[in-house]
Amino acid sequence: MSRSQSLKWVAKPAIFLLCLVPLAVLTWNAFTGGLSANPIDDITDFLGRWTLRFLLITLSIRPLRQITGFHDIMRFRRMVGLFAFFHGFLHFMTYIWLDQSFDVAEIIKDIPQRPFITAGFIAFVSMIPLALTSTRRWIGRLGGKRWQLLHRLIYLSAAAGVVHYLWIVKADTLYPLRYATVLAILLGFRLVVHLKPRIAIRAAARGKRAEV
Repeated sequence: MSRSQSLKWVAKPAIFLLCLVPLAVLTWNAFTGGLSANPIDDITDFLGRWTLRFLLITLSIRPLRQITGFHDIMRFRRMVGLFAFFHGFLHFMTYIWLDQSFDVAEIIKDIPQRPFITAGFIAFVSMIPLALTSTRRWIGRLGGKRWQLLHRLIYLSAAAGVVHYLWIVKADTLYPLRYATVLAILLGFRLVVHLKPRIAIRAAARGKRAEV
């Protein structure tokens, strides 16, 4: 079996099944009494945390490729990103269905009154165009540069997700701050990679002037 076939028929299905584990754990807990006296809160929190984790994993794939030189890892980014949206959708549906019973008027009233709801709404809405344009066909329609610019919304989604989590927990900020730290590292890495060629060009220009 070739490397390409191994990635397609072994690695991708394995990663897909691995990404289903959190939902399987939640389902198991729901049917075996593993949730607390507030099951809706448990489900909402669980799905929200895993949405944020999948977003951060998606953001870490490119840096891992650049650090390790393992280019094939990019083949899994779309899948992991779609799982982030999938868990975000379930998190959102838990709120509007189980918590608010599809009461649109109450939801509209709730969004501006509770800032963490607004942050969560921004995080979820930012993921929608990413999920809709994740195929190669959309890359062709938008063009590579515009597609890349659009998909930078993932940073907005992740940042809004961290703020959403931070505002929910209020006092116990240890876990959301850990996510914020990971996001800051990923953003910092992207900034360094972006600025590195410019710094190298300026250094080379200084070297030439020094030689003259």
